[in-house]
Amino acid sequence: MTIVACPDSFKGSLGAAEAATALALGARSVFGPGANIIELPLADGGEGSLDALLAAWGSNQQTLSVHDAIGRPATARFGVSADGRTGMIEAAEANGLPQVSDVPLQPLRADSRGVGEIAVHLLNAGITEIMLFIGGSASTDGGTGFLNALGVRFLDAAGFPVAPGGGGLADIARIDPSGLHPAASAACWELAVDVSNPICGPRGAAAVFGPQKGAGADDVSALDAGLEHLARILAAQAGIDAAEFLEREGLGAAGGLPACLVALLGARTVPGSTLVSEALDLEGLLADADLVLTGEGRLDSQSLGGKVVDAVRRLSPADTPVIVIAGTVELDSARCRAEGITAAFSIARGPATLAALSVDTASLVRDAAAQACSLLGFSTLSTRAYGKPRSPRP
Repeated sequence: MTIVACPDSFKGSLGAAEAATALALGARSVFGPGANIIELPLADGGEGSLDALLAAWGSNQQTLSVHDAIGRPATARFGVSADGRTGMIEAAEANGLPQVSDVPLQPLRADSRGVGEIAVHLLNAGITEIMLFIGGSASTDGGTGFLNALGVRFLDAAGFPVAPGGGGLADIARIDPSGLHPAASAACWELAVDVSNPICGPRGAAAVFGPQKGAGADDVSALDAGLEHLARILAAQAGIDAAEFLEREGLGAAGGLPACLVALLGARTVPGSTLVSEALDLEGLLADADLVLTGEGRLDSQSLGGKVVDAVRRLSPADTPVIVIAGTVELDSARCRAEGITAAFSIARGPATLAALSVDTASLVRDAAAQACSLLGFSTLSTRAYGKPRSPRP
């Protein structure tokens, strides 16, 4: 019997690796030591993506001295696959909001240069594939800081470099890529994007995410105008239709960071959970599973729109039970079944606050998994027609 325990983290309470172990312990308490349980911590492209991939790759984290979002010296973690071909960057390690929370936020000054510095290090090491997870950024610079670290210059009408950060975007008159790192164009760039926002406008990077990065109304207007100006220049330089580029979904993620990488490096944007799933061959592991256990902090409608649970239920064979263990379950049984989820269980044993559930989350996850597995029972699982072709869920 094969069980795959593949949860996301329970944000603020339990990491994905710890959650996978808790699910496995709960399942083993029911099915015994003979069960083959695969622990596969997952992530949706945000917090925890680096740790999830490092655990699956069996690789140790590496560190690099970089600059944070406001130009101060900082240390960022990153990862490299065991075969040395793929590098993994969690952008918030370099330009995340927590790193600059000790001073007043600087929405017009913050940039993504530190993230680019990690990329330069990977390119110098001969890495040819780079996965970039970009959530949690403090910057709204359209990726100009990232490309500047790789050697691209953003110049004003007089030929001088514009000021770093989103505040300088409106002054860009010309983009000079002549100094671009020689390995950058040939590298394969994949960007984990967890939002569908365009780069500018009412749903754009500045309007939606600028305020949480310290931008007031005037700052939002300036940043939005700057991002639109940058997008038009990028589209012209790359030979892309400007109207289409301005409306393209996902370019507003992380302060518009994908814009420069998509236009100048040919980067591919992918939902974060999809990128993690592909890197870990989740579909292949699920193909032979007799039971799939997954989970997250809150199971709601957003869980089905590109999050970890969404990837798991889509990639699991149609005849394999998929059980979700969550802190809060907001989807009713009919919706769960319609979406390919066999059942969902909350870890709460009664009325409880988030603070109370966070005290011993691992134990609660383990117990909820055991309860769910007890309901299924080995005899129920073994009645499935083994050996027949398995079809994926719609």
